[in-house]
Amino acid sequence: MKKIAFFCIPAHGHHNPMLPVAAELIKRGNQVRFYSFGEFKDKIEATGAQFISCDKYLPELTAEEEAALKSVTISQMAIQDIRITINMNDFLEQEFKTFKPDVVYTDSACFWGKLNAWKFDVPMVVSTSTFAFNQLSSKYMKNSPKELSDMIFGLPKISKEMKTLEPYGYPKKGALELVQSDNNTDSVVYTSRKFQPFSESFSDHYAFVGPSVFSKEMPHKDKERPLVYISMGTVINDRPDFYNKCIDALKSLNVDVIISCGKEMDIDKLGALPENVKVYPYVNQLEVLAKADAFITHCGMNSVSESLYMATPLVLYPQTAEQFAVARSAEENGAGVMLKDDSVEGIKKAVQEVLNNSSYVKAAQEFCDDFRSCSGTAGAAEFIENAPHKSEGVDIIKKFNSTNGIFQLIYWLIASTLILLFGFFITWNYAWIVGLVAGIFNYKVQTATEKFRYKKVVEKYAKK
Repeated sequence: MKKIAFFCIPAHGHHNPMLPVAAELIKRGNQVRFYSFGEFKDKIEATGAQFISCDKYLPELTAEEEAALKSVTISQMAIQDIRITINMNDFLEQEFKTFKPDVVYTDSACFWGKLNAWKFDVPMVVSTSTFAFNQLSSKYMKNSPKELSDMIFGLPKISKEMKTLEPYGYPKKGALELVQSDNNTDSVVYTSRKFQPFSESFSDHYAFVGPSVFSKEMPHKDKERPLVYISMGTVINDRPDFYNKCIDALKSLNVDVIISCGKEMDIDKLGALPENVKVYPYVNQLEVLAKADAFITHCGMNSVSESLYMATPLVLYPQTAEQFAVARSAEENGAGVMLKDDSVEGIKKAVQEVLNNSSYVKAAQEFCDDFRSCSGTAGAAEFIENAPHKSEGVDIIKKFNSTNGIFQLIYWLIASTLILLFGFFITWNYAWIVGLVAGIFNYKVQTATEKFRYKKVVEKYAKK
């Protein structure tokens, strides 16, 4: 039996996949303490884990401040998490000394879990509630100019804030080490290698276990007419404008529609509902998806995974960079169509495409089979029990970066030669223009050849 400390931020999408893992670990005879927040108390205790409240260490917020949290940047959230870690310092120091966990299982965004695992030198496994992101897979995200600016200017701010941790005995770590995992960090990812972009670039420290769910239900699609399910998740779901467009788009089709709008939205904003449309604050999503024929989704990782787990193809409507990455993978694998036009006619067209084109059903069924063949919660539990792990394979990222360095050397040798030739045979006055053009095209050429170069590295070094 091992003593395992769970840590998570106050977010449903991050808790949900951890809960079945906690139940599995307890079933295997382990002791689990789950450090979380009152909103999740009942669900945590239902797994058999001991719930430890951390509510008093969060800053007290007004309703307006709590609403504003939905639009804060990643760097602002990271700085807030560092300050919460300091608030929890004395409490968690006592917990680690008395409970003495053998393993820490912490959400990837939960800094107080990571930092205390490092501080007390306890083996750590990271719970990754979306894709595993590295320098390659992160390119699947579609960052807005605001998000890109935050990434560039936010890291120095996070690094500065991290210095406030030093008097409390936390080890010196870089901002990137705290924000993202690397190929030496034990991590559980709740998807398959097939669905994970650039999966070969992740070492044996990553366990791709498939969706983490309690349900044993199988898809059952037999009914009188198709069912379309609509949900925008648990965070940015107060969207009466979008739901109304969906209702207008689908009310005349020979389909049934279920909308899960969240507890914060006033259902009356949707007006009188057509006979074929039902709206609820909350549904058992897996039960609905087991019957559904199309799912209009914000593309949160849990939602997309659960949809494919139940062989339901998708209409993809991502709202954040991470969600866009999940949507892109689903689209590339043929399991869904991107909703680029969210007008009434655009929604209607996208739903009809998914319902009338059997290729989407086929791809969704293939992922259903793929996900169900993964090790699941039992695999996650075993991986956590046996932490820390060693990686026997080649680090594909290091090999790729090595070839990238050679590529850059060759590219700039050619560019330098062209600059010299231009200067000698035409004019030195404008030779700088050749260098400028070479610099602009460098990124485009590098991006255009990246997948080819990655494929060659994988063919050469990946395990057969």
